[in-house]
Amino acid sequence: MDAPIALPAESWTYAFTKLLEMIIARILGTSFLLILLALVASRLGSRTELPTGQFAESTLAEPKPLPWSGRDSSQIPHTREGELIRYGRLLIAFTADYIGPGGILSRRGNGMNCQNCHLEAGTKAWANNYGGVYSTYPKFRERRGALESVYQRVNDCFQRSLNSQPLDSLSREMQAILAYLRWIGAGVPRGVKPLGSGIPTLTWLNRPADPELGKALYAGNCQRCHGAEGQGLPYPVQAHAGYLYPPLWGPKSYTTGAGLYRLSRFAGYIRFNMPQGASFDHPLLSDEQAWDLAAFVNSQPRPVRVFPADWPDISLKPVDHPFGPYSDHFSERQHKFGPFGPIQKAKTGKKE
Repeated sequence: MDAPIALPAESWTYAFTKLLEMIIARILGTSFLLILLALVASRLGSRTELPTGQFAESTLAEPKPLPWSGRDSSQIPHTREGELIRYGRLLIAFTADYIGPGGILSRRGNGMNCQNCHLEAGTKAWANNYGGVYSTYPKFRERRGALESVYQRVNDCFQRSLNSQPLDSLSREMQAILAYLRWIGAGVPRGVKPLGSGIPTLTWLNRPADPELGKALYAGNCQRCHGAEGQGLPYPVQAHAGYLYPPLWGPKSYTTGAGLYRLSRFAGYIRFNMPQGASFDHPLLSDEQAWDLAAFVNSQPRPVRVFPADWPDISLKPVDHPFGPYSDHFSERQHKFGPFGPIQKAKTGKKE
């Protein structure tokens, strides 16, 4: 009788495999066994044995979903519709060539371009992009207190961020921008806001954001592009009107009515896009630094624009909306700089 077979103690799977090998080898021969093992290996792929108590990750695990990113402009079709799309992209990328102090269509505006806030003509993931615009509008917006169309959304940016006037919804310019938004958002199902669209929301600080700490961060990370006085860097005159790097405060910057004047929006934008080279996967600043930097920039002087019809239901104002009146007892300063957790807790009844 054969001596008992000594089985390794690493795992029952290893023991069962060795026993099966022995049985097959005795019945069918070693050559057949080698062929069979080769087939099994090719089927399962190579795996490394782990010590007892550890488990290998499945080689069939689903990959993480990729964030939305816009198509390259080289893919715009060479058709009449394509011409309109290209014009829309030019209006987004180089707005000031057409609308602004040096514009060929209108001299109204601060000279900023749409892509100064919507990076890479609205195609970069987590950079205030347009991936979910055409798929989600029209939609109800608390700020308006009503259903908002794409045209209204575009004109909000012209008035609040570019400090200009609304476009006629029937104008070629508005129709071109709409064509570009529709082309950019092609493939996104109706009603879906894709991963990577908009601006990420950061975790609340447990203290107020500090403009003084942000001032030092600005000097070390931002002023080489945006200027020591936040004045921005214009394009060379022979290239384009407007700014390569936008002014962050002063008379040519976004107004107090812009979305980025809310601290959470600007901090999320900074965190994953600034300074140059930062991305969602490779940020260069911490959450805390982004909050403080946003507090510094948004505490600097800028154009004031008031929209009295905003927030007809004041209870729907975000916790970081910097202007009263409010439906709670917290100060305007706390609504601007935080801490926002207590406001959120009072608003929802949940601990943040």
